Amino acid sequence: MSKLDNAIYEIHDLDDLAVRDTPLTGIHPLIKLLVTVFFIILTVSFDKYQLSAMLPGIFYILLVFLAGDIPFGKSMKKLRIILPLVCMVGLFNVFFDRIPVLRLGTFVVTGGMMSAVTLMLKGVFSVLASYLLIATTGIDKICYALRLLHLPKIIVLQLSLTYRYITVLLGEANTIFCAYILRAPRQKGVHFKVWGPLIGQLLLRSMDRANDLYDSMVLRGYRGAFYVGDKIPFHLKDWMYLILWTGFFVLMRCFNLVQLLGGLFV
Repeated sequence: MSKLDNAIYEIHDLDDLAVRDTPLTGIHPLIKLLVTVFFIILTVSFDKYQLSAMLPGIFYILLVFLAGDIPFGKSMKKLRIILPLVCMVGLFNVFFDRIPVLRLGTFVVTGGMMSAVTLMLKGVFSVLASYLLIATTGIDKICYALRLLHLPKIIVLQLSLTYRYITVLLGEANTIFCAYILRAPRQKGVHFKVWGPLIGQLLLRSMDRANDLYDSMVLRGYRGAFYVGDKIPFHLKDWMYLILWTGFFVLMRCFNLVQLLGGLFV
C-alpha cells in the first residue's frame, strides 16, 4: 500500500469511527463542539510556567478516548506526523530561558525546560481534542453544529467539501504517481524535473473530477447547501455532559488541582 493509499484509508477509517454506536457519539454535536472549544481555549490560556495546573486535562483526553471507544494506538499512528511537529514548537525555550525555577536533588529545572514542556502539552492537548471531536462526531454533524452557531453558510460548505473530497484529490495524485512509477520502474521517487508537469496534470484531472462531482450534486438536488438531515434534539444527558465538563474546566483553571490533591495526602 502506497503512502497515498494509506492516507485515503486513514481518512475513511476516521469517518467509520464517528458512525459507531458509543456513549459519546450519542451526545449532541453542538455540545461536543462547545466542550472541545472550551477545553482548547482553557488549555492555551495557562501561563508558560503553569505546568502542574494543566496536567488534569489528561483526564478529559483519556475519558473521551474511553467513552468514544477510540483505539489509542491507531490514533497515535494517525497523528505520528503532526504531534512531533507540535512538540518541536517549545524546544527553543530550553536555550533562551535558563533561569532556575526548581531543583530536584542535583538536577536543576530551568524556566525554559518548564515552559517548553508546557507549550508541548498545550499543542498535544489541542490536537488530540480536535481529533477526538472528529472521531466521535463526524464532519457532517460538526458542520451541522457550526450552522446552529450561525457560522456563515459558505464557510461551513467549504469546510465540508474540503473534507469530503480531499480523498478524491489524493486518489488522482495516486493514479498519476502509479502511472509515473510504471514508466520509470528503476527510479526512486519522482524526479524534480517532472514535478511541474505532474502538478499541472493533477490540476487538470482535479478540475475534470470537480466538474463531474458538481454535475452529480446538481442532479441530486444541490442548490448551494447540503441537506444535513432532520433536526437533532437535545436531551438531558447532553446538558449534563456540558455542565460536568465545564465545571471541571473552571475548577482546573481557577485552582491548581494537582497541588490541592497533593496537599491533602501530605
